Amino acid sequence: MKSAVIGTGEISAEHLKFLADSKSADLVAVCDLSRAAARYAAKTFRAIKSYTDYKQMLDQAKPDVVHILTPPTTHVALATDCIDAGAHVICEKPVALSHDQFTSLWSHAKDKGRALVEDHNYRFNRPVLKIEKLIADGVLGEVMEVDVRMALAIRDGGRFADENLPNPAHKLPAGVIHDFITHLSYLALRFIPDPDKVSAAWSNHQGDDLFKYDDLDAILVAGEKHARLRFSCRTGPDCFALTVRGTRAEVQTDLFHPFMRLIKPRKGGDKLSPVVNQLANGLNLVGASFGNLRNKLMQRSPYEGLHTFLSWTYEALQQDVEPPVTFDDMDRASRLIDQMLLEGNRV
Repeated sequence: MKSAVIGTGEISAEHLKFLADSKSADLVAVCDLSRAAARYAAKTFRAIKSYTDYKQMLDQAKPDVVHILTPPTTHVALATDCIDAGAHVICEKPVALSHDQFTSLWSHAKDKGRALVEDHNYRFNRPVLKIEKLIADGVLGEVMEVDVRMALAIRDGGRFADENLPNPAHKLPAGVIHDFITHLSYLALRFIPDPDKVSAAWSNHQGDDLFKYDDLDAILVAGEKHARLRFSCRTGPDCFALTVRGTRAEVQTDLFHPFMRLIKPRKGGDKLSPVVNQLANGLNLVGASFGNLRNKLMQRSPYEGLHTFLSWTYEALQQDVEPPVTFDDMDRASRLIDQMLLEGNRV
C-alpha cells in the first residue's frame, strides 16, 4: 500500500521506521510545514518525495494510507481531507477533541468507505498482551479493579514547560494532560469497558497560566468494578504503571520499564503462596532488569507496541477487515474523556 506521513515531530520516527522496513507499505511521501524537516525525514527513511503542502501531496502521491502525526487541533481537518482524497487514515491520539467531532469524522469516513484508526499503541505492548492472555486463560478470574497511573515531570523543563514557545497541547480542552489521557483511558477501558459512573478531580497545583491542569485523579465505576486513572507531574520517578486485579489474582507492569509481577495462588496453599510469589516475581524482576538494560543500550523505546499495532492495522486494511483498534475502542475512549471533563462529573 502507498503510504504517506504528515508531520515529522517526535513520534514520526517510530511510524517512519515501521514504514521504511515494512513489506506492507511503500513510503511514497513525507509532509511537514518545515521543508528541511520533511526533506530530512524523507532522506533518512527512504521516502520517494517530501512536501510542505499536504494537499499537493495527496494530489500527486495519491497515498492509500496517510499517517497524521500533527498536533491534535489539526487532526479533524487533515483527516477529512485525506479521507476525501481516498486514503485510509491512521491518526495519533486524540483523533478529535470531543466525542461529537469524533463521531462526525467517523461517519464521514464510513460514508467514503475509508478506515479511520486512532493510535492506541500501548495496548499492543508485550506486557499488556500478556495480561490479556492471563485474563483469557482464567488466571486472574473476573477482573474487578484496574489502576492506570502515569507520572511525568512535565513542569521541570522540556517541550511542555517553555513559556516562550508554548506547546500546542496547552490549547487542548484539558491542556497538556489531554495529550496523555487517551492512553490512560483506552487501557482502563480494555479491562472495564462500560463504566456507568465517572468522577474526576482536575488540579493545577502550581497555579501558573501556562498549564490548565497538571494533575488528574479519576474514578470509574461499573457496578462492582472500579478503575482509577491517575496523572501526576509532582511525583517521581517517571512511570506508566498498570495494575489489574481479579477475583483470583493480581498482575502489575510498567510500560516505561517493563516487568511482570503476578500474585496468584501457588502450590503449597495460602501459607506458602506469598513466599512462592515473592521468589517467582523476584526472578522475573531480575530478568526484566537485564532486558531493560539491553533496551537502553540498544536505544529501544517504550513504543514497541506501535510497530505491532501498525503491522496488524496494515494487515487488516489489506484484507479489508476491521482494524485491531475498532470503532467501539475509539468511541469508548472519546466518550470517557468527555465525561471526565464534564463539570457535573468534577470533584
